[in-house]
Amino acid sequence: MGIVSTVLGFFGFGFGTFLGLLIGYYLFIYTQPSDVKDPEIRPLVEQDTETLERMLAEIPLWVKSPDYDRVDWLNRFIENMWPYLDKAICKTVREIVKPIIAEQIPKYKIDSVEFEALTLGSLPPVFQGMKVYTTDEKELIMELLMKWAGNPNITVAAKAFGLKATVQVVDLQVFAAPRITLKPLVPTFPCFAKIYVSLMEKPHVDFGLKLFGADAMSIPGLYTFVQDLIKDQVANMYLWPKALEVQILDPAKAMRKPVGILHVKVLRAMKLEKKDIIGSSDPYVKMKLKDDKLPSKKTSVKHKNLNPEWNEEFSFVVKDPESQDLDIKVYDWEKVGNHDKMGVNVVSLKQLAPDEPKVMTLDLLKSVDPNDARNEKSRGQIVMEMHYKPFDEEMANKFGDPNMVEKAPEGAPPGGGLLVIIVHEAQDVEGKYHTNPFVRVLFKGEERKTKRIKKNRDPRWEEEFQFMLEEPPTNDKVHVEVISSSSRMGLLHPKETLGHVMINLSDVVNNKRINEKYHLIDSKNGRLQVEMQWRASSS
Repeated sequence: MGIVSTVLGFFGFGFGTFLGLLIGYYLFIYTQPSDVKDPEIRPLVEQDTETLERMLAEIPLWVKSPDYDRVDWLNRFIENMWPYLDKAICKTVREIVKPIIAEQIPKYKIDSVEFEALTLGSLPPVFQGMKVYTTDEKELIMELLMKWAGNPNITVAAKAFGLKATVQVVDLQVFAAPRITLKPLVPTFPCFAKIYVSLMEKPHVDFGLKLFGADAMSIPGLYTFVQDLIKDQVANMYLWPKALEVQILDPAKAMRKPVGILHVKVLRAMKLEKKDIIGSSDPYVKMKLKDDKLPSKKTSVKHKNLNPEWNEEFSFVVKDPESQDLDIKVYDWEKVGNHDKMGVNVVSLKQLAPDEPKVMTLDLLKSVDPNDARNEKSRGQIVMEMHYKPFDEEMANKFGDPNMVEKAPEGAPPGGGLLVIIVHEAQDVEGKYHTNPFVRVLFKGEERKTKRIKKNRDPRWEEEFQFMLEEPPTNDKVHVEVISSSSRMGLLHPKETLGHVMINLSDVVNNKRINEKYHLIDSKNGRLQVEMQWRASSS
């Protein structure tokens, strides 16, 4: 009897549970709560600020704030460059983190901490707007709003007491407002020596952690603790005015002005090594000055020739003849794969007497290390003619300073000078009836005109106008206007204004030279590039 009761009780419990779920589902689907009201619909203009910000959270910053510019071009650029930026950023992160880890791990009795994998994934960050600041210093300051929901592969392995723990970062999201400063600006590519990165507010960082393959963030309280810890640590290190500094160039070397030109003539080579198994070698020469950021210069390839003759000339800009060297490398050209190095040598520029051509016969070596025993093997010779020509002081200043302007010509009024206006080009100028643009320059009652260019929305003139003045035009303005004139038969619409700009000359007098692109007034998208120079009288 006990067995029968147990069986009936079990089936009763199962039937009751099923019936309860069925009734609950029916009530959930077919009944409506009585305390729910219809939403109130109000126009956007009647909403308060907090409600609008909550509704428009995903609207780009350049829409909500006029101080920020739209940067679709930057997002497209980063999207195309992301595979290369990924490698460069990861390399920089390794270099920055390595000494920090080496300093910290002894405190915690950890043997080692290293990256097993470090890549930022295939999804680049998106910048929603950029603000640019103008200062009197040689610097460029930009503030951006960055949002990044990436798919990185970041795996860190820690070893201690003979055990190994692996932590993987997944589902990374970063919202930050960095300030990027490029300074000092220098005349050597890429035109800035250092990058400074600061955070204008605490970043929002969200990610998951896998420890031994399990989700560590599911541990109660750990998620909030890790989030706050990272925000505080990053803020303490990089919250403005603190900054992450990345050196691109040595400022002292980058600010050096050119002092001369090195003319190199590659004449010939003799008794080169046979590199190809079948046939001969296909030699060519690569040359580069030490501390020069420009690409190496190459001769042509001489196919199947162990005694090639080139007689090819090259020029290099010299900044420090006492320390710079010319690196010379001879390669065997290969159609497939890497080119084989046939030999190297180096010439110190301080060996060259100024203004005296010198023919040098150089032995090709395995390496430039004088103690390398492999250099005893003969690899052939190369014959080159070198001629170092230093600049005089005037030429050095003119060559090294892009803002250097000439002095006023003789006969200029004392205390006055020469105002030079160079009309370079225009972009996106468009007329309603025709677009045959020319430029009219009005200054102190004088009128100057460029030539007319037919049917061109992006005309280039490159015309110069000069005005001799009794005194600096500190308080004067110049009116520059783009006009379209029809052909001689166009009697109905003979002329049409495509836009104009009024330029204050105080900056020209103070800076000696300006070269700007101006947005044309009364033009939809038109821009005009005008260069101005103030050549003050020396007397």
